[in-house]
Amino acid sequence: MLSLLHIENIAVIESADIQFDSGFNALTGETGAGKSIVVDAIGAITGERTSRELIRTGAKSAQVSAVFTGLPDLDWFRENGMGPDEDGNLLLQREIQPDGKNVCRLGGRPITVAQLRQLGRQLLNIHGQHDGQQLLDERCHLDYLDGFGGTATLQARFREAYDKLSAIHKEMAALRMDEAEKARRIDSLEFQINELKRAELKAGEEEALTERRSLLRNAGKLIEAVEGAHLALSGDEEREGAADLIGQAEGALHAAARLSGQAAALAERLAELSALADDVSEQVRELRDSLDFEPGELDELESRLDVLHRLKKKYGSTVEDMLSYLERCKKELDEIQFADDTIARLEKEQAKALAEAKKRGEALSQARQKAARALEGRIQDELAQLDMPKVRFRAEFSPKAGEYAMDETGMDEVQFLMSANVGEDLKPIQKIASGGELARIMLALKNVLAENDQVGTLVFDEVDTGVSGRAAQKVAEKLAGVARTKQVLCVTHLPQLAAMADVHFSVEKGERNGRTFTRVERLSRERRMEELARLTSGDHITDATRRAAGELLDSAEQFKENRR
Repeated sequence: MLSLLHIENIAVIESADIQFDSGFNALTGETGAGKSIVVDAIGAITGERTSRELIRTGAKSAQVSAVFTGLPDLDWFRENGMGPDEDGNLLLQREIQPDGKNVCRLGGRPITVAQLRQLGRQLLNIHGQHDGQQLLDERCHLDYLDGFGGTATLQARFREAYDKLSAIHKEMAALRMDEAEKARRIDSLEFQINELKRAELKAGEEEALTERRSLLRNAGKLIEAVEGAHLALSGDEEREGAADLIGQAEGALHAAARLSGQAAALAERLAELSALADDVSEQVRELRDSLDFEPGELDELESRLDVLHRLKKKYGSTVEDMLSYLERCKKELDEIQFADDTIARLEKEQAKALAEAKKRGEALSQARQKAARALEGRIQDELAQLDMPKVRFRAEFSPKAGEYAMDETGMDEVQFLMSANVGEDLKPIQKIASGGELARIMLALKNVLAENDQVGTLVFDEVDTGVSGRAAQKVAEKLAGVARTKQVLCVTHLPQLAAMADVHFSVEKGERNGRTFTRVERLSRERRMEELARLTSGDHITDATRRAAGELLDSAEQFKENRR
């Protein structure tokens, strides 16, 4: 669960420390006081997208820190090689900088925003007012059903078959072209193939030619240098070379080797030097003899390099690239010329791939149908507890449109239908549900989906919009029930929900030194009564509204006691 949240320089919150408890935690306050900023901070520390606009005016950066405790052995910990400390505390930190950069840490160790987001989704779920809009979007209904039915494995198996079918379809479409287009493409490919073949390209050729050209361009200087070296080493008729002189020095000292140990050592070193000088002299002679250039060779090299340069503009930046392009052209030409044979083969493969995709798609559909019936029953049970006993709820299936009656999600279109009143036909939720009904349906759906995951904390940001009276009391009781197994953090304007909380925080806005600031305070029972009275009657708080607030608290405590 989320035990501690530290917020610094985020919007109107200069600094706040909020120590949450297990169970039901409620946050209340005037509109604009900063309640949703607390939720934004929770989103930031769990990797959700943020904006540098969140940084408090005048601050160099914004920081959020959070401590989670009592966590299970999550897959993320094993996959990333890090986790809670020896006391079971998990410290997350995120700094938002003015240039949009984020610095994220786990236990002091840097992690990426992507890693933080992956972990955050295993730590808590945030349910905001926009979730009701998702419920109105029938494109989300299939995702909700799959989340409830746990069909991920079947989806993956179907997607594998569908991707194979799509790849075959794409390959066949590329091979099917009209005769005029086919003829134009064949002419183009044959021209390019012939041009590249005539060039007789060889891998590594350009580098060798460039090196030889450089050699030819500097042939005079090279020959002069090599001749000078050879003369110095080997000598000529008029003078002895260095190799002969070293040999003579070695012979002279060798004669005196028996007379002096030092002379013997020097003679030995001169012998090695003489052998090395002879070897180098021979290599220089071979280099001199190899410097035999044919007339016109440089012109031939320049011409060949010019051909390569011209071809590179059309077919690739290197000879190797051009050779690869040649092979691709040959392959494409073969495919076009033998397209009919290839299409016939692909049609057989397509039939098999389609049969396999349908088989896996039907298995996925059956699992979804079974999950839909269970989901319908669960949702209607939940709605009955939320003071909507007459509501009927159904997940309606229809086949996918298109050539194969399937897409990457499967073979099913799913739409949630409901009837809010007895005798009324089932209709799409987006056409008949009121704001209060949407809030309760979404709460029911989220509650059912949360049962199948390891997430220990649920955050509700004003999901009670449009709910009042007895329905509000039922929502409060439902959240209290959820809080028996999950930690619940709820931002609300309803006194019924705030009274049902185990811990109540007040978010208040004020001014200090000419700046707006927000304070988050954990309320005592007396302060809770004042806050509940404010939620009930606004600024006109009387002894009667205080007594009513006290009675609301007593009633909530009695309800929770009876449920234990």
